[in-house]
Amino acid sequence: MRFTVHLSAMLLLTSALLAGVPTWAQQKKAKAQPKAAQQAKKQGTASGQAAKPMPNPASAPAQPAQTPGPIRLMEAAVEAVESPKPAQKRTLAEGKGSSPFDPKAITLTDEDNRFYEFVKEFLQGYFSYFPEAALGAGLHTYDSLLPLPTAELRDRQTFFLKEQLGRLGEFIPSKLSERVAMDHDILRNELEAGVWYLNEYRSFEWNPSQYNPMGTFSEIMANPKVPRKQKYRDLAIRIRAVPAYYEAALLNIRKPTAEHTKLAIQQLNGSIEVFNTELPDSLKKARLPRTVLIRALEDCKAATEATVAFVNALQNRDDVGSRSFRLGPEQYARKFAYEIRTGVGPAEAYKAALARKEELLAKMSLLASKLAGKYGLGGAAEKAGPGKIKEVIDVISQKHCKPADFQETIRKQIPALAEFVRRKDLIRLDPSKPLIVRAEPAYMAGVAGASISAPGPYEKGGNTYYNVGSLASMDAKAQESYLREYNDYTLQILNIHEAIPGHYAQLVYANESPSIVKSIFGNGAMVEGWAVYSELMMLENGYGNDSPEMWLMYYKWNLRTVCNTILDYSVHNLGMTEEQAMKLLTEEAFQTEAEARGKWRRATLSNVQLCSYFCGFDAILKLREKLKAEEGDAFNQRNFHERFLSYGSAPVELIATDMLGSAK
Repeated sequence: MRFTVHLSAMLLLTSALLAGVPTWAQQKKAKAQPKAAQQAKKQGTASGQAAKPMPNPASAPAQPAQTPGPIRLMEAAVEAVESPKPAQKRTLAEGKGSSPFDPKAITLTDEDNRFYEFVKEFLQGYFSYFPEAALGAGLHTYDSLLPLPTAELRDRQTFFLKEQLGRLGEFIPSKLSERVAMDHDILRNELEAGVWYLNEYRSFEWNPSQYNPMGTFSEIMANPKVPRKQKYRDLAIRIRAVPAYYEAALLNIRKPTAEHTKLAIQQLNGSIEVFNTELPDSLKKARLPRTVLIRALEDCKAATEATVAFVNALQNRDDVGSRSFRLGPEQYARKFAYEIRTGVGPAEAYKAALARKEELLAKMSLLASKLAGKYGLGGAAEKAGPGKIKEVIDVISQKHCKPADFQETIRKQIPALAEFVRRKDLIRLDPSKPLIVRAEPAYMAGVAGASISAPGPYEKGGNTYYNVGSLASMDAKAQESYLREYNDYTLQILNIHEAIPGHYAQLVYANESPSIVKSIFGNGAMVEGWAVYSELMMLENGYGNDSPEMWLMYYKWNLRTVCNTILDYSVHNLGMTEEQAMKLLTEEAFQTEAEARGKWRRATLSNVQLCSYFCGFDAILKLREKLKAEEGDAFNQRNFHERFLSYGSAPVELIATDMLGSAK
């Protein structure tokens, strides 16, 4: 879980400090320039100064009277947050234990240490203003706080982010070690994004589905690492704020989209049992003092009633659908720039996706022509047309598990994937880090069918969960359609992507990163790009025994990744209709009706995120091929994989700049 917000009003405050300061990536490129040119670029930069005292939430601009309760709690809770990587350490150990990648440790300079002192102070304030980000990072100092989503809190958060941008501008990237300068770049982007999200993107007005506090209650209850007594004491306090939380949410909502309103109602109705039964039952077993328990149970009842009232209010609004879910070119480009960070813009990514689509269709045509005879579909021309490709895919897709066996089938495949990775020496896997396959929790339902929930960097040793959606609510026709999409071949590719060596492995490495900044403020395109890259990499190394069926279904799967970008860009920039989207996905990407409907729905509920898969994959693959060309026979894929992951979840454009620079 990470916060997101952005540029504009904030720049008025920080322009004097940031003017003329090149980004870290720009400075890396500048190293190839003559020294005089570098000096010219540095003119006008701010010099390093002693770190300013940490601002207290109370130092924000004066606000109206009646400060909400949780804000008062936050002011009392601004206390030291110990970083798992103290700035006093003189080296950043980048090695991975038994990993063959073991570069020399980076020695921190005095300026590096001063920067990390700033980071430590920044995180203290950041988590006090964004306590749910602390929960996502595995820090449980603020679990008792449910911040009210008020205008006052947003003003305080904006003030804090702008103030920290000013402090960050006092550090000159060229005076920091290279990987430390990457942290500077990541923080700058996050802070600018934060201001933009709060003040320009403003999803708190049109997206009611973001007001679902039950997910965090479930996360806290399910966490075995938090002492039981502390956990339920925190929950007993947190539950008190729920009615006020919904009241504040209703004041925010203006012209909500129909799609996000429908999702909010679905998710709240589906997870209300958290307040109605799950939390009360757990509190009764927690051995709380009787008076505390009685109050907490009363608060659970009030929270349940408040949730029902909030849902009813959403259902009875007369302004639902008065705003379109489409983001539009201007906001889309801004959001893309903050979130993707692979070195290309949205239009360029769209064109690259169109080209990759044609490349994949050509490969699928050749394979389908060879497989047609094997499956009794008659002779085929040297190149099969779209109709013949679909015929072959339809026959192969009939081989799938039973609906009741879906979760167990996934569970059994995980050890086989791990064994293949070890046998081929593709990447180091840590056997001490568990991966638990579980049914998708109710509060997560409604958007994606499978996902990974990993422990944060402050929660070493925590469980990583592979959340698998249930097919029980589907009728027989929908189940068959879904399972044909996730047939025996594509289900293996899904598990490569989500588990090994995809998200699961990458997130384990991210939490081992010596940089707390890269661990907390992870880049989605890097995370998703690695998972998509893993799919191709596994097949390149012989997974699936090079069967034409596996390769055909991989190309179809990768075509879906490519069409994610085409769909998302087209929907939010070009006005693509549902009918046009269904044609693209079913006729040109060979998706089933159910999968295509689900993807259209996802495109209406999110924006930019669907581009992260292809954009990250494309950038990682290009980086690998460049390094292969430069290193020749010396190139080692395990070294490449582990070095790439050693950067934590940093943007691919920053990783590529450093890796290519180091290879020279």
